[in-house]
Amino acid sequence: METGRKRASVLQGTLDLLVLSTVSRGPLHGFGIAQRIQQDSDELLRVEEGSLYPALHRLEQSGLLAGEWSETDNGRRARFYSLTERGRRQLSLERASWQRISRGVELVLRLV
Repeated sequence: METGRKRASVLQGTLDLLVLSTVSRGPLHGFGIAQRIQQDSDELLRVEEGSLYPALHRLEQSGLLAGEWSETDNGRRARFYSLTERGRRQLSLERASWQRISRGVELVLRLV
């Protein structure tokens, strides 16, 4: 179904920020994270499985996320991810960095 807007794949380098921010609101499994990002972006962003699951594994290995196997609402077994204290600190740093970058891009776009 076409909504008149093209969906964009998540920009390289922003996936960690989006995942950490999404999980900061409560534990979610991978599919739930992808759905929440898509919904929260008003359907503008879509995270592909081929990008999401390696990112989740990497974030868990680096201690930014904690994963735990549990059952979903429909009875399936899935790994639920939650933000660690280290992840909260990293999220704060990445938000500040994103704000600086987006401000710089906005300034450049005004000049065009």
